[in-house]
Amino acid sequence: MNRLVIAALSAASAGALMIVASPPAQAAAGEVVVFSTEFQRLDTYRNPEGCHKLPIAAHVLANRTSAEVVIHGDPLCLTPGMRVQAGFGSHVPSGTGSFSVS
Repeated sequence: MNRLVIAALSAASAGALMIVASPPAQAAAGEVVVFSTEFQRLDTYRNPEGCHKLPIAAHVLANRTSAEVVIHGDPLCLTPGMRVQAGFGSHVPSGTGSFSVS
């Protein structure tokens, strides 16, 4: 029983450190443009700050900001993500996700 408690506390501590180690998101000059389908207008996020849920059909993200953008697999920007440098783009995994400015 003692080992189970120690393992649970270790896992909780590691999770807390991962959350605390994340730098706060700041506004980035420029825009993030998201392409979904040929039948929809582009989604444009001007001077993005914080967490933004991606459209369900999102396919490609273009980072036209001055900062790095992180694409997350969840809608709340809680999971680690793929980093997209300023001036670059990336395919977005299908399904619900989000992006944040780092």
